[in-house]
Amino acid sequence: MSDSFNGTEIAIIGMAGRYPRSRNLDEFWDHLRNGDELISFFTDEELLARGVDPSVVASPQFVKAAVVLDDMDQFDASFFGFTRREAELLDPQHRLFLETAWEALENAGYNSDAYDGLIGVYAGAGVNSYFLTNLFNNPNFGPLEQLSLLLASDKDYMMTRASYKLNLRGPSVMVQSACSTSLLAIHLACQGLLLEECDIALAGASNVHTILRDGYYTVEGGVYSPDGHCRAFDADGKGTLFGSGVGIVVLKRLADALADGDHIEAVIKGSAVNNDGSMKVSYTAPSVEGQAKVIAEALANAGVNAETISYIEAHGTATALGDPIEIQALTKAFRATTDKKGFCAVGSVKSNLGHLDSAAGVTGIIKTVLSLKHKSIPPSLHFKRPNPAIDFENTPFYVNNKLSEWSGPSPRRAGASSFGIGGTNAHIVLEEAPPAVPAGVSRPWQLLVLSAKTEAALETATHNLAEHFKCHPDLNLADAAYTLLTGRKAFKHRKAFVCKELSDAINALESGRVLVGHQPKPRLVAFMFPGQGAQRLQMAQQIYAHEKTFREQVDLCSRLLEPDLNVDLRQILYGSANSPEAAEKLKQTSLAQPALFVVEYALAQLWQEWGIKPWAMVGHSIGEYVAACLAGVFTLEDALKLVAMRGRLMQEAPAGAMLAAPLAAETIRPLMSAKLSLAAINAPQRCVVSGPEEAIADLQSKLEKQELPGQRLHTSHAFHSEMMEPVLEPFRRFLRNIELREPKIPYISNVTGDWITAEQATSPDYWADHLRRTVRFADGVAQLLKEPDCVLLEVGPGQTLTKLARQSANGSAQDAIIAAGDNLEDDLLSLINGAAKLWLAGVELDWSGFYSDERRQRLPLPTYPFERKRYWIERPVATANQQLTRQVPDSAAFEILTTQLHVMDLQLKALREN
Repeated sequence: MSDSFNGTEIAIIGMAGRYPRSRNLDEFWDHLRNGDELISFFTDEELLARGVDPSVVASPQFVKAAVVLDDMDQFDASFFGFTRREAELLDPQHRLFLETAWEALENAGYNSDAYDGLIGVYAGAGVNSYFLTNLFNNPNFGPLEQLSLLLASDKDYMMTRASYKLNLRGPSVMVQSACSTSLLAIHLACQGLLLEECDIALAGASNVHTILRDGYYTVEGGVYSPDGHCRAFDADGKGTLFGSGVGIVVLKRLADALADGDHIEAVIKGSAVNNDGSMKVSYTAPSVEGQAKVIAEALANAGVNAETISYIEAHGTATALGDPIEIQALTKAFRATTDKKGFCAVGSVKSNLGHLDSAAGVTGIIKTVLSLKHKSIPPSLHFKRPNPAIDFENTPFYVNNKLSEWSGPSPRRAGASSFGIGGTNAHIVLEEAPPAVPAGVSRPWQLLVLSAKTEAALETATHNLAEHFKCHPDLNLADAAYTLLTGRKAFKHRKAFVCKELSDAINALESGRVLVGHQPKPRLVAFMFPGQGAQRLQMAQQIYAHEKTFREQVDLCSRLLEPDLNVDLRQILYGSANSPEAAEKLKQTSLAQPALFVVEYALAQLWQEWGIKPWAMVGHSIGEYVAACLAGVFTLEDALKLVAMRGRLMQEAPAGAMLAAPLAAETIRPLMSAKLSLAAINAPQRCVVSGPEEAIADLQSKLEKQELPGQRLHTSHAFHSEMMEPVLEPFRRFLRNIELREPKIPYISNVTGDWITAEQATSPDYWADHLRRTVRFADGVAQLLKEPDCVLLEVGPGQTLTKLARQSANGSAQDAIIAAGDNLEDDLLSLINGAAKLWLAGVELDWSGFYSDERRQRLPLPTYPFERKRYWIERPVATANQQLTRQVPDSAAFEILTTQLHVMDLQLKALREN
């Protein structure tokens, strides 16, 4: 970390919010920088059409303005597992908080199911006006719904429900301190992080009004604005208005965020919270002393001088008393360390969208973080001339009433205040994010994935990602791929594709040239290891170049084999790509078998690092040695010695030939002479015959006369035939010097076509017979396919076993047989395509292992496209109190609302007791 950091800093690594006319924070920022007022003003005709009483509309005390949150009645209930009735009862504040919390975590690039640390939640909510207006005294509820109504309505359950639905295991804390709720929540979250009670924290608030949607009453000297505008610090400022919004920030210890490659939006340098106590005019009055002390304490905790603060996001409610007291308190706090004047801008987001009550503080933080990020300060609206009680010229402050470039001291720093009725004051010191640590080098091919709970949502997510890529042409594609893989939960409907460039990704997303899968449950994986004939020069060369684990295993095996082979395998495999000499050497059994073993073993180790642990295995001839080694029957050193000896002995046997025929075993046996052996049964209609050259030529001639094409295999010897008999005894003697152990992972025996037994695996006779006996690969595949949730993965060059296994499978089982070496020109592309196919099939990969050799950064990418529907219980016939609330001045309405809240508390208490 930088020398300017002291170890107590907290990084803001993600944010999400829902505000009027703002579906996301990008739209919110556009409104802020453009100086848009997000308050709705209504005509008489509009209000009358909505059923507002004509006497209310005609009242000179009724202000026809409101802060309206779009779609507050909408919710993606099925995404979070709610029934329709549960969603209808649930407080809209809870609903919106759930969705926003999900978006905030995704914006930070974290999947709570995959994250090893503790994620906490610290937040609050406003008054449940939905309960008061729509559910309280609603005759449609019976006693059986009382508990559901309690859990859906009480503030206490918003946090724990979020933790339950998002699988968060850190502290789940409901915070309430009126208007300072969400800033207090952020402060407490920072403390929780520093005390290591959690490793990531979500902090913020949800505040949704269902009452003040048509307008409100105001009286002279009240807190409500008489004209629907919040004129913070202005001479005409006479109050504010209240509205709806939700904001959440995702926090993490800065040192951890830097180490983990998080996208840092800003840094919290320090924070403080206090209370005014009783030394003020009244309970609801603000206090210069209390505010000044909390600001000074926050600056001290941050370890910064006031002169380095160049912007203050103020509480700024535009009340005649509150604004002057706030500037006086700020000045007192700043004057402790500086006498400078007019150097620090001040503004209030309340001038854009009114007072969001419990969500006001986090909204100010979000505005300030966006300002730091974009290096510009949005205008504080409606400021023309200062409140006469504020002498700005003799303070460090000026009101920023136009979009301004943020050119203050570096690093840019800001403060944000929030003061609650009752005297709980909070202040936070922010600093711009440190320069991002450059991402490291990456493999040339990137695996990008998308998933959703429905096909429609998946299509929307596809479109959103393509548009995001278009809008961010400098985006690091490797980091985007990393974020999608590690920072998103995987759902049933899936897409995946592999590409090199951002333009390729956009084309794939828009054209639909992607792999698609629909797999809701986890799958088991069986490894298939091919045998001789699959080898080729440069096999896995791109993997060797770019995958450290594979390279290390090949290097290790090559060094161990060199004394037995008298050659470094790497020189043959990865020397000249077109060397006739190397190609000829690789055809020799003595080198082909060790080369195949090494490549397949190294690939298996790489797959396991990527989280693919084999449930079972099957190998074809020499491939069974790889399976046995992974199962622990041989050590790697002993396996390499065995493979080298096996290849050398087979190379010394008399020459022979092999023929593949598209016939079942029982069909081809009558055509075979006594000199021939059935070397392999690879599929129900695919066999291999082995023996002397003349006998094979004779069989081939018979097949041609019956118009049955036989294909000669490129081998120099007749493997798995009588011609291997001279090899068996020397190999058996060699095996007796090798320690053989019981297998720890089940695998299929080539000899029996059934599961290997401990007796077989530990018998030198078995491994000697294995050289000679028929390879019953088809029977082995049939055994594996008995497990309906099994995926077969070919681990080796090419796709020979994949094609054979598919001939043994029926219907959808064929789709669960995957080759990861089907592109001979680029085996790394094939490998990553194999990973994509596994993921699409429902196999869970370890993405931390997939990126173990890379340093990647998380990026903010489009979040889940919720499919919202209306969940709303309409208000019952208005009670006398509700009618009165809508028709009397706000001071009396406040008393009635207080009474209603008291009744609500009694109702909830009774529900708890019952």
